[in-house]
Amino acid sequence: MAGSQGSELALAVGQAGGMGSIPAAMLSAEQLASELSIMRAAKRPYNVNFFCHQPPVDQDDAMEAWQERLQPYFTEYELDAKAIPSAASRQPFNQAAADLVAPFRPPVVSFHFGLPEPDLLAQVKNWGSLVMSSATTLAEALWLQKHGADVVIAQGVEAGGHRGLFLSNDLNLQLPLSELLPACLEHLTIPVIAAGGIGSAEHVQQVLAQGAVAAQIGTAYLLCHESKSNALQRQALANAQPGSTQLTNIFSGRPARGITNLAMQELGPISDQVPAFPLAGNAMGMLRQGAEALERDDFTPLWSGMNNQYCEAISAKHMTLRLAGVAE
Repeated sequence: MAGSQGSELALAVGQAGGMGSIPAAMLSAEQLASELSIMRAAKRPYNVNFFCHQPPVDQDDAMEAWQERLQPYFTEYELDAKAIPSAASRQPFNQAAADLVAPFRPPVVSFHFGLPEPDLLAQVKNWGSLVMSSATTLAEALWLQKHGADVVIAQGVEAGGHRGLFLSNDLNLQLPLSELLPACLEHLTIPVIAAGGIGSAEHVQQVLAQGAVAAQIGTAYLLCHESKSNALQRQALANAQPGSTQLTNIFSGRPARGITNLAMQELGPISDQVPAFPLAGNAMGMLRQGAEALERDDFTPLWSGMNNQYCEAISAKHMTLRLAGVAE
């Protein structure tokens, strides 16, 4: 949900009895501190989420080849490819982030792409924070349990946005929630949260009945009033048809699920030419700006889970109550 929501939506979820989350992957230090201050003042449980990927190295050749592949689009939009940033746009959870977050002692800290280094993880636990992380396979779930996670989030392949995979890049290993959740529940001794394709009260009740301690939901909120999705993203979601999403790596360098658009059709959806995460996004971000200026979503990452038909332009509080089965 990075870039699609912030404290406004998280607070609305909390007002309905859910636990809202703050996605920190795209926030500056100042923005993160502001968001955490807002959440702390609300005095409700919340989660703050970080990426913990390995920073890319030796990507000069890949960046040059990717720029060459994209040059026709830069020409079309009259953009200067020499202006593509060379630095990584997203940093993994590090000591600077830990020092910033420490005074807030968030109730829950979650991670995507594994867990941070042991010393950083120990600091988070010393705050008294519950530690959660995403698993896309049973092997990842077992690894997370062994290396210090308090809760595993079983992320079915139906989920929108970035896959949390970190042990293998083989997409053939990615499981639907109907297979991943039972496997995790059978083999883990720590609690499991279900995620991926959950968009209705019936879905929530189903995973809870199976033994999940909670349901994690993202896509259903993307049309809510408090969402930061732009007009093009909202239009794509509102018009999405069954089967409209695919896994793609062209926007960032890592597999993620989104609604198919021109870039996915012409460049992928999966390409072996993309630089490592998150460097692929530097050039794509410039093309996104050029296309969106013309009101085109050709290069916009339209992140969405498979069951996006449950999105609706209502308040996040109402959506949460609906998902809990206590509102129409």
